[in-house]
Amino acid sequence: MGVHSLGYIRLATSDIDAWKRFGDEFVGFMRVDGADPASLYFRMDDHPARLVVAPADESSCTAIGFEVMNRRVLDELVHAITAEGIEVATGSADECAERRVSGFVRFADPGGNPIELFYGPILDHVPVNTPLVSEFVTGDMGLGHVIVTAEDVEKSFDFYSRILGFVERNTAGPTYFMGCNPRHHSFGIAPKPGPGRTVHIMVEAKTLDDVGIALDRAYAMELPMMHTLGKHTNDQMVSFYVWSPDNYAFEFGWDGLRVTDEVPTYAITEGALWGHRFSPPPQ
Repeated sequence: MGVHSLGYIRLATSDIDAWKRFGDEFVGFMRVDGADPASLYFRMDDHPARLVVAPADESSCTAIGFEVMNRRVLDELVHAITAEGIEVATGSADECAERRVSGFVRFADPGGNPIELFYGPILDHVPVNTPLVSEFVTGDMGLGHVIVTAEDVEKSFDFYSRILGFVERNTAGPTYFMGCNPRHHSFGIAPKPGPGRTVHIMVEAKTLDDVGIALDRAYAMELPMMHTLGKHTNDQMVSFYVWSPDNYAFEFGWDGLRVTDEVPTYAITEGALWGHRFSPPPQ
């Protein structure tokens, strides 16, 4: 038994004000208070904040948090990870309280991406309020998905599949898309020289109208578009991408494919059935 879902993402940013506007006025998260008054804590469902953005001199992803079922599974994974020669650190009581989890560990994956494994989110039972979005699709599938880079993609793929229990759903050239629950992919690895970095983050809304209205918000806010509205070939999702304040791609989608049975992997030769015209990041 391995990872259950993508639980949270933690970012550092050199433009905290831009992230306030992006999270509040574009994405439509519910902003809540957290342990660090300088950071932004965004909820999207009944879980604690799934996106946390902290001010910093330089922008980066500081943690990708994967949820596991319980303490026993976490202990088993820690044993397997350390057997690979990877150093694992246990989160302190204060760090657990700030993340609102019962326990977690941190390590760098083979590509250099900052990973946390946690169990036991601490729920406050305050209903989520996302007035700009009817509902985000999370539940048994977690936050959404995240794509990262690795210099040695095969080594990273081996680690995520053999150690953390991810399933290969499809490939696109040297890029792997991997699942850990019914969401078609919760994680992806793309090749790039140097230390791993975040490529894009995806959230899924309940209705097509949610996507269309979010697209209107993006144009009204003059957010730089990365991919126009389109439909993917692999997960069948209808979505569009904007460039986030730190030039991560941020995907807003609907109706992604659920994979409830074990199916063979496959390779795609095109990313979109239609749409998704690309624009480079702003200078």
